[in-house]
Amino acid sequence: MVGTREWGLPGGPGGSERLFAKAWAATSAEPTWLAVLVHGYGEHIGRYEQVARFLCERGAAVYGLDHRGHGRSSGERVLIEDFAEVVDDVHRVVTQARTAYRSLPLVLVGHSLGGLIAARYTQRHPDGVSGLVLSGPVLGRWTVAEELLAATPIPETPIDPATLSRDPSVGAAYVADELVWHGPFKRPTLAAITTELGRITESGRTHLPLLWLHGSQDRLVPVADTLVGITDFAGPDFTARLFPGAQHEVFNETNRAEVLEEVARFAGRFTG
Repeated sequence: MVGTREWGLPGGPGGSERLFAKAWAATSAEPTWLAVLVHGYGEHIGRYEQVARFLCERGAAVYGLDHRGHGRSSGERVLIEDFAEVVDDVHRVVTQARTAYRSLPLVLVGHSLGGLIAARYTQRHPDGVSGLVLSGPVLGRWTVAEELLAATPIPETPIDPATLSRDPSVGAAYVADELVWHGPFKRPTLAAITTELGRITESGRTHLPLLWLHGSQDRLVPVADTLVGITDFAGPDFTARLFPGAQHEVFNETNRAEVLEEVARFAGRFTG
């Protein structure tokens, strides 16, 4: 059985934002590792319920938050003008996880735009993380952002739910989810993404063990885009898993159990 806890924590300058956070842990056994989940653009940590529960079954205590302007956190919807502040928010959650479980290895798991945030986090706070998992990460370049920024005005092009997974129930749930942003991209957020991609490139390679997961048919963050950045970011301890036929959300794909086992197997390297 998995128990959960939800709480609010301050974020932003002077605690001006209120961030929603959640934790999961098995009630029948002590965890052997920590996972901190970093969600993607326009979504929220609630979409990772099945990911968190799976990892709890594999020995993890799991933490995550809704980014500012996302889900149940405060702030203008999907507006992020500086990703340094979002990295600071993630650090608040990591700190709380570390306070609760001081001696456990921590694996940071970032999906899509959350992959960008997680990658940058490990550059700024490398000592508190044992391993990094990036799922369909925005890294190196993102042609979607480049094309939208070139348009004036930015077209009304919300994320197409058909591009998320081969499982049609995933897209249907996404459309029905009132906590998901179903509107257009915002120019300041897109500009901040390109700025942060540059910061990651300038800061060099990670020394952390890295697991990269990607669907071969990802249309939101094409493999070719991520390859631009992962080649420069990955260190010597690097594993890549490309899933044939899978789309963007590999944790929600028809072979999701296979994908999540890869994460659990990777984390097992740090639990002795």
